[in-house]
Amino acid sequence: MKRTANAVWSGNLKEGQGSFGVGSGAFKDQKFGFRTRFESEPGTNPEELIAAAHASCFSMALSAQLGERGITPQTIATTATITFENLTLSKSVLATKVTAPGADKAAIEAAAAAAKAGCPISKVLNLEIVLELDIEV
Repeated sequence: MKRTANAVWSGNLKEGQGSFGVGSGAFKDQKFGFRTRFESEPGTNPEELIAAAHASCFSMALSAQLGERGITPQTIATTATITFENLTLSKSVLATKVTAPGADKAAIEAAAAAAKAGCPISKVLNLEIVLELDIEV
């Protein structure tokens, strides 16, 4: 399986502007620029997209790990916060709440640790990954 995305940039770094899209068509002509990346102008940036990828990948990996332990979660809600400093991604904090009535808390913790290590996005990121797990059983 291969997935694609494209990006086009025009102009210099500070005044230029770019747009990107993905092969599936889910995102088209999404604008990005210096101010959306390094300042607080509304719009997206590469780090935000990495955070979205990490949060969704981890949630799916956790669901798979829970399934291997006979647990079907009611919900898995993950927020990934990427730290970008000195032009380096240094940390991803996965704040995850698992709701699984009647499930064994220790089994959920073990599943979360396995998902953190096994998530394909976790594997490709060269940064510290912190898991903040909230379990509701």
